[in-house]
Order: sequence, then structure tokens, then C-alpha cells
Amino acid sequence: MAQPEIGGISPNFIVQNVTATLVFYRDKLGFEVTFQEPAQEPFIGIVQRGGAMLLFKDVGIEPIPNHKRHKYARWDAYLYVPDPDALAAEYESRGVMFSQPLKDTEDGLRGFEIEDGDGYTLFFGRPQATTGSE
Repeated sequence: MAQPEIGGISPNFIVQNVTATLVFYRDKLGFEVTFQEPAQEPFIGIVQRGGAMLLFKDVGIEPIPNHKRHKYARWDAYLYVPDPDALAAEYESRGVMFSQPLKDTEDGLRGFEIEDGDGYTLFFGRPQATTGSE
């Protein structure tokens, strides 16, 4: 019997203003707003770009990003990007500020970080290319 497919996974971020969050992800990061409820002054919203989907909800409390919980838990989401250099160039052209620039990290990844208006840190990248087996 075939195992039922899971279509994706989405972080659920508590935010202070769903409308402002949706505008940032749409206009600066190129995501599509796929859901918001209610249509005017939403308390919940979803954005998607490719296979990446993020859910935002205003529940009347302050957001607590991971980096506020522990210094070694900087990221709230890892978004796999096959070509982080090209995405970084796109975001630079949109005037996006990076919290960490495009680079090869000590963890063996290549990518960059962006912090949104609620302090959530997203890492856009991929594992560094390997040169083959040793």
C-alpha cells in the first residue's frame, strides 16, 4: 500500500500585524499571498514562493523569535534555495537588508539571513558544494 503524500510543511509565526507582514513578504521577498482571513485587517495569512510556505497569525501576544530564546538558535526557518547567489542578487535589487550577508558558513552551508519586522530570522541557502569523495 502506498504511503499518503505530505505536500509540505509551514512554520507558523506569531506576528503583531498580519497585513504589514504579508506586504513585506510579498513586496520585498517575492512571495505570493495565498490566503488571508478576513480579507480586511486579517488575523491570519499565508504566503508561498515555490515550495516554501509560511503562515502568520496575530493572537495578541508579542512574537518570540528563536534568537531571543537561545543564542545558538538564530534561525526560525531554513529555506532551501538551489542558487542562493541568484536569490541574494534579486533581494539586493529589491532593497532588502540582510542580517547576515551571502557567505559560506561554518556549518557547511552557503546562504544568507534576513530578519523580518517581527524579528524572525530566515536562512536562505543550501549545503556547500562538495568536491567529491576523499
